[in-house]
Amino acid sequence: WPGLSLTLSRCSGVGLALCRRLLEEDGRLHLCIACRNEQTCENTRERILAYHPSAQVSTVELDLGNLASILRAARELRCRFNRLDFVFLNAGIMPNPHVNFKALWRGLLTGKVLHMLTTAEGIMTQTDRLNGDGLQEVFATNLFGHFMLVRQLQALLCGNEKPSRLIWTSSSNARESAFSLSDYQHAKGQESYSSSKYATDLTSVVLNRKYNDQGLYSSVVCPGLVMSNMTYRILPIFLWKLLMPLMWLIRFFAKTYTLTPYNGVEAHVWLFKQKPEYLDCLVKYHSCTTGLGRCYVEARKMDVDEDVAEKFFQKLLELEEETLEKYSDLLD
Repeated sequence: WPGLSLTLSRCSGVGLALCRRLLEEDGRLHLCIACRNEQTCENTRERILAYHPSAQVSTVELDLGNLASILRAARELRCRFNRLDFVFLNAGIMPNPHVNFKALWRGLLTGKVLHMLTTAEGIMTQTDRLNGDGLQEVFATNLFGHFMLVRQLQALLCGNEKPSRLIWTSSSNARESAFSLSDYQHAKGQESYSSSKYATDLTSVVLNRKYNDQGLYSSVVCPGLVMSNMTYRILPIFLWKLLMPLMWLIRFFAKTYTLTPYNGVEAHVWLFKQKPEYLDCLVKYHSCTTGLGRCYVEARKMDVDEDVAEKFFQKLLELEEETLEKYSDLLD
């Protein structure tokens, strides 16, 4: 087949829209979708085939918040495929989100409300917890699980005839102020989502340094504000219904209010069509939508410290080594 794409996602919302749009671009693609359990895998596969009946769609069970699941899935993928052309790293969680309405009101009075509404800076907090592996849940699912998988799939991604691509879903909510090298899992803060997305940006930058000469390229995208299952958990449903007309109006002033999953994956699809050698590894590609609904992509320089990125990468390698020692029975 001309290309094999592994899409890591809950495959609802953004993930499902991405699969459909990739097949619209090239119906010859072989898609492998990764979901948490067999039932979700099959349901998602059926939804994709309903739109693209002749598509090649396979599945793999994978829970990015479970290290043993990651190692088992990677082993299965290595057995089934000899290369991966694209890996879309799209899975993510935002547990127990809380809106600071006082901060939102202050933003309204100080004229910063539009910035706050487009980045969630200062108005969104989360309550994190440890997962079964003893890692902070958001860090494990949003960043470290992806990192472990990429490292385990290195044989399928490097040294191929054509370049292979990693495309990470980051966020405009990724902020240096939420991240600390001394607490990179964000155990002591309340902005775990922002921290994990900034960590994503750092990781992508270093992966390009380490692997470009082996034919592996990494990029990060921001889907904008998309109404998805994650978003709907932030406020009660009745409030969202009241706010939706206002949000469509705000889109005339805030281009990252993509709102629909189809619009939100514009940057993912745009990157799918680019030659990676000509992309800037220090740029984040944002999905944008005009007030009248036209989709386009905007490149914005990332606010990342490359020395911090290198130090963080070393910490990830140390954590990876601890993990592989613990789960040595799952290695080849």
